[in-house]
Amino acid sequence: MFLNAKVKRKLEAGEVVFGSFLKLDAPPIAELYGLAGFDFLIIDAEHGTYTHAGIENIVRTCELVGMSSIVRTPDAEEANILHVLDSGASGIQVPSLKTADQVRDVIRKAKYHPLGERGAARACRAGAYGTTGAEYESRANADTLVAVHIENKEMVEQVEALCGIDELDVLFIGPGDLSHSLGHPGNAGHPDVVAAIDRVIEVAAGRKHIGTVVANKAQLDAYVARGVNYIAWLSDMGLMRAALNKAAENFAPHRAGGETA
Repeated sequence: MFLNAKVKRKLEAGEVVFGSFLKLDAPPIAELYGLAGFDFLIIDAEHGTYTHAGIENIVRTCELVGMSSIVRTPDAEEANILHVLDSGASGIQVPSLKTADQVRDVIRKAKYHPLGERGAARACRAGAYGTTGAEYESRANADTLVAVHIENKEMVEQVEALCGIDELDVLFIGPGDLSHSLGHPGNAGHPDVVAAIDRVIEVAAGRKHIGTVVANKAQLDAYVARGVNYIAWLSDMGLMRAALNKAAENFAPHRAGGETA
């Protein structure tokens, strides 16, 4: 058993990959994403209510339907990164960093020697419980995707340095958090926020893979045209909320006091 490196291989081949955030600890929802043709899920352990066992079950489910599993860790703590990767996740997406040195430390925790200092334990799920042999560490180093969030002004200011960090695969732009950091809470369209996003894309294009979240086709098309190739289409919560609200619109004419056709 080796990691499902589908997304990392597609990015390396110059393809655009499509995913979504998964906030609910629900394997059937993960299966539905895979059946719909998504390439990956970002299992949201920062804002979701996951246990280590719950994450591992979603990772298994992603493998079942041919998706890569990227875990947004709660933070950059070594134990959280180690648990996720030992569970067999395809990669990590780390939030709340502010310096290039912190990013280098994430690489150290996520990669085995000689690229890092990840704690060695072949008898984990990622290592097929000790049956993979001596090649496990080198394969894990090659296949594990590492993404970090660009969600504050400090990370925007250091984007040039971030582009020079080996083994960092994806810079993921978080417009919502970025708007707060720049003093315009919730206004991702503010000129300051747009300028920050533009800077990240301009500096990183062709040097690192760039990711962000989109909510509609217009956003998707615009970002892809600019070289953004790691796309998260909303989340399970957002998609279900929109679908449920749309369905509930049909109830209005049949409620007390509602108009009927």
